[in-house]
Amino acid sequence: MRSFPYLRHAMPLAFFLLACYAQSYAAEHVTLKNGFDLVCDHRQTDGNRVRLFLDSGSENFVDVDLAEINTVEHLDLPNPPASTPATSAAKLTSGDLHQILASAGSQHDLDVDLLASIVKAESGGNPRAVSRAGARGLMQLMPGTAFTLGVHDSFAPDENVNGGAAYLDALLKKYHDDLALALAAYNAGPAAVERWHGIPPYRETRAYVARVIHEFNRRYTQRAAAQKQLAALRKSSGN
Repeated sequence: MRSFPYLRHAMPLAFFLLACYAQSYAAEHVTLKNGFDLVCDHRQTDGNRVRLFLDSGSENFVDVDLAEINTVEHLDLPNPPASTPATSAAKLTSGDLHQILASAGSQHDLDVDLLASIVKAESGGNPRAVSRAGARGLMQLMPGTAFTLGVHDSFAPDENVNGGAAYLDALLKKYHDDLALALAAYNAGPAAVERWHGIPPYRETRAYVARVIHEFNRRYTQRAAAQKQLAALRKSSGN
């Protein structure tokens, strides 16, 4: 299990995911020769340089050399399911949520309190939450990110959390377990972190990083105190 701030050595990142969609579900899957995969909304070529736009706007993009591109595939991202599965419609209790978070944390070597802190910041624990930009579910996955992660229903709590945990795991590995950078990339996209060589100077992103880390520290400290109290109780009772 990862522990913060004492971070274990991170394994190399096999691939990183970049996806950000607001309106359109048509996209392109671009594979670079260095093994990176990007899902982009559209491209713009200028000589030997290609600008890959990560959404339908013009602000979020990555510039690469034309020679760096290996393949480009057209994607038709799926629309939200017409009918909601039972897992989405059922009321999610705090116990159910904890179990889902613990399972995803175990699979991706993430602290359950870290995942809980992200869920609180992203959706307030509402599995049906939808942002103005189109992010969905407990961990607010954009449709393109969900598609790339193999999440078929972003409103299904277990799928959403597992997908979000997998994405966060990839970001932590990419940034060598630097939690602040990983959270900034989760909020604003890896392209923004690369462009600014650190946490982007966006008020929303910086507030988000601070809010999640503060909540994680609070939960972690509370858990450690409870464990210490339990250990003292057991010792005093002779167990």
